[in-house]
Amino acid sequence: MQNQEKVQNCAVAVKSLLPGGFSPKIGLVLGTGMGALAESMTEANMIPYNRLPDFPPSTVASHAGRFRAGLLAGLPVLAQEGRCHLYEGRRPEEVVMGVRIMALLGVEILILTNAAGSLNPRFPAGGLMLIEDQINFSGHSALTGPNVEAWGPRFPDVSSLYDSALGACLERTALALGLRLEKGVYLCTHGPQFETRAETRAFRLLGADAVGMSTALEALAANHMGLRVVGISCLSNQNLPDCMAATSMDEVIAVAGRAAQNLSRLITSALPDLSKA
Repeated sequence: MQNQEKVQNCAVAVKSLLPGGFSPKIGLVLGTGMGALAESMTEANMIPYNRLPDFPPSTVASHAGRFRAGLLAGLPVLAQEGRCHLYEGRRPEEVVMGVRIMALLGVEILILTNAAGSLNPRFPAGGLMLIEDQINFSGHSALTGPNVEAWGPRFPDVSSLYDSALGACLERTALALGLRLEKGVYLCTHGPQFETRAETRAFRLLGADAVGMSTALEALAANHMGLRVVGISCLSNQNLPDCMAATSMDEVIAVAGRAAQNLSRLITSALPDLSKA
């Protein structure tokens, strides 16, 4: 159930800790191993989640657990360094709380990032994938419970969940930088376990190109509140059901961290055009 009062209280708390006159139109959610992009922000102010009333902590070791407000490519950006997940025992409304706070603070464009396993044999580990669409296989929705009419409609249309104009902007920038940028469908599971061979095969048959444990609920909440959404997966490993290699979170973090260097170049270079798209 969406707790409007808790979200509003948190938004007020974040606003009180932001520099005077700081008004971000772009929000950024950073996934596993993607601290490099946050570190490139200048004039940054850090707001730890534990300073905010009722805000869920991020318990994953690779997630800093804070908001970072600063400039990226000269533009004001509000970033979430780390998120919470369903597999941590969190409820859907907690998973999307940061996104809703950003919307209340005036963010209009949301950039979602994650580390994901590649399901498409043509998409190698270490690469980047622009999310064209998603399959929410988590068993949960961010919109369950009484609807908050001030935030959005009871039955939102999500046929164009990811903004094609923003995606095209990232594609143009990747081409100019000489970066390979795949395009595909992201599938979200509940986690925390990785996928079996049979699940990998089934997800591929469903049309998914990458699989992870985040992002889908945040995209739904952002769309519900009228934000334009674009998403990028750092492909941390490749899931090939007929020759499945064991993986670990340490490996995911390491490969995602290397891919994040290109992610940082891509987003930083694209940001001025994204803000105008």
